[in-house]
Amino acid sequence: MAKKQTDPFVFTKEMKKDYKLLIPNMATVQFKLLTTVLNKAGFNVEVLHNGGKQVADTGLKYVHNDTCYPALLVIGQMIDALNSGKYDLKKTALMISQTGGGCRASNYLYLLKKALVKAGYPNIPVMPLNFADILGGEGAKVSLFEYRKGLIATCYGDLLVLLRNQIRPYEIQKGESDKLLDSWVKRLQKMFYADKGYSMKEIRSNFKIIADEFAKIKVNRVPKVKVGIVGEIYVKFCPLGNNNLEDFLATQDCEVMMPGLLGFMMYCVENSIITYELYGGSKLTYQIYKIVDKYLAKIDMAMIDAVSAHPEFTAPSPFHEMKDMSNGIIGHGCKMGEGWLLTSEMVELCEKGYNNIICAQPFGCLPNHVCGKGMIRKISETHPNANIVPIDYDPGASRVNQENRIKLMLSIAKEQLDKQNTEISAEKELQTV
Repeated sequence: MAKKQTDPFVFTKEMKKDYKLLIPNMATVQFKLLTTVLNKAGFNVEVLHNGGKQVADTGLKYVHNDTCYPALLVIGQMIDALNSGKYDLKKTALMISQTGGGCRASNYLYLLKKALVKAGYPNIPVMPLNFADILGGEGAKVSLFEYRKGLIATCYGDLLVLLRNQIRPYEIQKGESDKLLDSWVKRLQKMFYADKGYSMKEIRSNFKIIADEFAKIKVNRVPKVKVGIVGEIYVKFCPLGNNNLEDFLATQDCEVMMPGLLGFMMYCVENSIITYELYGGSKLTYQIYKIVDKYLAKIDMAMIDAVSAHPEFTAPSPFHEMKDMSNGIIGHGCKMGEGWLLTSEMVELCEKGYNNIICAQPFGCLPNHVCGKGMIRKISETHPNANIVPIDYDPGASRVNQENRIKLMLSIAKEQLDKQNTEISAEKELQTV
């Protein structure tokens, strides 16, 4: 009987103790909290923040240029970090997400291993972070309890970003909202190291306190252009992937609304439920996903309740209401990549007053082009004020061209805002006559 060949890339349980795990950055605030949970679980995780042209160039060197932009950047960022000389390569490993989707989300691990061999790092262990345990094996694993904690930590990050973004453009003392966010990140990290903050009672209490403290920041709410951001999960959130889109919009004096990671996680769960309802499958698996869905919906409502307690804030819609907003526009069987979620989020943003929307997508990403860019005309029919611009991100894309397209969208938005303000002023004058 042939001896089973061992995978040289496997991150073993023994390595967990003294190996540093490098993980690519995506959602900056959420990942700060997520790494705290992983470190408390016994891992030694560091989020990478190296960027610049050399990351994309490194990705192009070791990943085929037909591979999508997020995969190219993530792998380029990891190999660039290994090349930096900052790490002991005998005690360094990489962590990569494996969502099991129908695109590069399932191929990251194989693409990364191939690139590591080509770059001269065939002995760097790789730990896949996944629910389905795609590869099996005896490597170090993250327990279901730790996944739950990581999920909750991500939700705290969503709330902090949501509130900060609604305060920062209007704050009288500049930088106050960022300071409060940083303060809460440190407070939450201390809670997580003490295994606190995870029960529904603690979640509701902390959400309320966070919203209350942000509401105390003094603001001057002069009318500003409101911009929503949707798109492929990596390019939407990651500053490296979208050329620091949020910072650019801040220079244009805009308020930004970016639907959080919780919505994407609920979308992934919902898609498993939809798969069973459309095509059948395991009844047990279906019931498990229904339980998870109900649990996430409780956290979703706890966040909405905390934000809604302050009328000056705009709370997101409950997830299942947001899902139904795309009825009649796109079928919920369209669930490859970000699928119907893109359409639903754009409609919700229009409903919430964020009619000016950037749909960020990797160049050539078919699901995004169909379910994002392809739905703009239909959305505009039901929401005439929708001002949506799709922006492609790619190693060969010009940042100047991207920003000029966004500026064109913003010029239309400012015209609409000026018209709205003029109408409001005229109405007030009539009321005083």
